Amino acid sequence: MNGKQITIVGGGLVGSLLAVFLAKRGHRINVFERRADPRKSNVYAGRSINLVVSHRGWTALKAAGVHEAVERIVVPVHARMTHDRDGKLTRLPYSIDERAIHSVSRGELNKVMLSEAEKFPNVKLHFEHRCTSVNLETGTCTFHNEATGEASAVPADVVFGSDGAPSAVRQEFMKHRFTFSQTYIEHDYKEIAFAPNADGTPRMDPHCLHIWPRRWFMMMGLANTDGGFTGTLFMPHTASAVIPEAGRPKGAGPGLARRGEATESHPAIPAFDQIKDEQDLMRFFEEHFRDATPMLPDLAEQYFRNPQSNLAIIRCSPWTYKDKVALIGDAAHAIVPFYGEGMNAGYEDCKVLNDILNEHGDDNWATVLDAYHKARKPNGDAIADLSLRNFVEMRDLVADPKFILRKKIEGRLQARHPDKWLPLYSQVKFSDIGYKTAWDEGLRHDRIMEQVLAMPGIEEKWESEEVERKALGLLEK
Repeated sequence: MNGKQITIVGGGLVGSLLAVFLAKRGHRINVFERRADPRKSNVYAGRSINLVVSHRGWTALKAAGVHEAVERIVVPVHARMTHDRDGKLTRLPYSIDERAIHSVSRGELNKVMLSEAEKFPNVKLHFEHRCTSVNLETGTCTFHNEATGEASAVPADVVFGSDGAPSAVRQEFMKHRFTFSQTYIEHDYKEIAFAPNADGTPRMDPHCLHIWPRRWFMMMGLANTDGGFTGTLFMPHTASAVIPEAGRPKGAGPGLARRGEATESHPAIPAFDQIKDEQDLMRFFEEHFRDATPMLPDLAEQYFRNPQSNLAIIRCSPWTYKDKVALIGDAAHAIVPFYGEGMNAGYEDCKVLNDILNEHGDDNWATVLDAYHKARKPNGDAIADLSLRNFVEMRDLVADPKFILRKKIEGRLQARHPDKWLPLYSQVKFSDIGYKTAWDEGLRHDRIMEQVLAMPGIEEKWESEEVERKALGLLEK
């Protein structure tokens, strides 16, 4: 095998892992990142959402041989911890066997992965280089050096666009026969960080994802290794936004809004544009997040300093162009962050590509890229749907008694019949089951549980053989 000259546009989480995979195969890699080196500058300050490494992410990291470096910067998370308006806590384990996902700072993970990539002599990292054009036919990319103002043309045998949702590489695809959609959800987000106690201990249980579910909006927090938490407030960007119930699982209980119901019919629903000063902010937190306020002595300073950012879903096709160029990670399938799978999906992209290279070899890129697109495109669409669904679950359903009952029934079914029933969350977070397969099975589970929860007296007899027979009978149809 003759090593190829490969350009990776984007040195974030996916681009850096992809560089490791391809460098280990003997290719010569140039990684170009438009931002400054995060190891030397704070490029993520005030606008980060903590990530979670799930089974798929660990599988990819282990395949690349870099998992031990990442293990040093994660915090295991075994459950959701919901906070109601009165401060009452409810712990909801992610699985019946207390399996964990792992919280990690986006910035810290990016630093580790860049350092891992840079260990290879055939990897060169170029920061503050913005991609201005890509020749899809030849693989030549043009970059603008943000520091010097100079432009340079860089030839390559293969180009990967791992440059995120605003991908410059994808812009070149749009000049050809290309299908593209970008859908913004009504909610924006803002980082609200929880500092540790003075002695460095955490203010909350670090092994839980903390959620303040408030139906139309929510706040969440994930632990960092320093004892602090990265919190994120999700809320409609404007009071006139329309809040759909896309993806709401059936059987979640009555009283939830219908698709397309507008916030003007619910004047109490807050939005970012309604908080104009510190008085508005403190009134809002005191009403909705009372137990969090004492843990945020610098709340006003953070809130008005940190940027407000939007959230979008990107779907496109094809992800590849002949044997020359491919999109990967968020450049191909940006999603909302509510399943914590965006990075894991991108890492799985890298591993699947590497597996396909193992199968077809490193000199047949037309076949490799075509197989990569066919394998990953359906799963990219499915995780977008799953992420929207989980947003409704996190902000609303985790506090709904009917939904909690459903989770108990599903846990019992899994414990007694693990070969027949694996809850959707476990399929997504703790298995290699394809996202598309998990999505389809999750919809089937919805239909089954809707009938189970409609059984008379289900609240009293949910642990009975009758309920078990009903669910398994429906499962076999």
